[in-house]
Amino acid sequence: MPELPETETIARDLDDAVTGQRIQGVHVSRPDVLREVTPQGLAQRLTGAKIVRCWRRAKLIIIDLSTQEHLLVQPRFTGTLLIDDGSLDQAETKYSAVTLHLADGRRLHYRDIRRLGTVTVMSPDRWERYSAQLGTEPLDPAFTASHLSGIVRGSARMVKKVLMDQRLIAGVGNIYANEALWRAQVDPSRRAGSLGPEEIQSLRDGIVTVLEESIAARGTTFRDFRDARGARGDFASHLAAYGRAGLPCPRCGARMIGTAAIDGRGTVFCAGCQH
Repeated sequence: MPELPETETIARDLDDAVTGQRIQGVHVSRPDVLREVTPQGLAQRLTGAKIVRCWRRAKLIIIDLSTQEHLLVQPRFTGTLLIDDGSLDQAETKYSAVTLHLADGRRLHYRDIRRLGTVTVMSPDRWERYSAQLGTEPLDPAFTASHLSGIVRGSARMVKKVLMDQRLIAGVGNIYANEALWRAQVDPSRRAGSLGPEEIQSLRDGIVTVLEESIAARGTTFRDFRDARGARGDFASHLAAYGRAGLPCPRCGARMIGTAAIDGRGTVFCAGCQH
């Protein structure tokens, strides 16, 4: 967390709000979030550059610069990018790790409470090599049932682990893997290679629809996630599986089961209707 819907929400907000702005200065207050660059190097490479585009790849927020370089933010558990036009709750800036000062007087904060996320800047070649290691985007038209079939075919791994492998499918994390498997009525511990064609189609559809619906609701907030303007996401109330261990299944009424045995993460599923 944040996963694909949350980072997509932030990236869209930023693209609307700061594209075209020039970066006039950079302040790094928590250098431990930086990767592959020093605070001085970050400031030198960003200062004077114009923001050309903000977008998402996997769970990354990417800011394209007029210098042809890419500023990458990986929020992980408690990170986000916040636009500060003077009206932002100052409690949100308490954990600011990196601040970009924009030409119009606004600031763009990378706020990270636990500082497990990362910030880096990459050349075009470095970014191409990095991106090539990431899997297919599940919202790309190329992510068809046939494509998913090729991913799971012959795999002895548990299907939930396959869904969360960023080298195979980019952007799906624990929350939405739980949800997609519930929608497809597939047991998360099933061997991925055992899924039949209809189950694969249902799983592909479950992945895509849950991601699209969460984006429409501006993501899921339990505690720390905020969009680029500091607002909470609204999708938590729509979750059917994640966080509902011990409660009735919304589909069949059986008691939802919670376990950490599948991948060390919180997995919730219904033994009554997920097979």
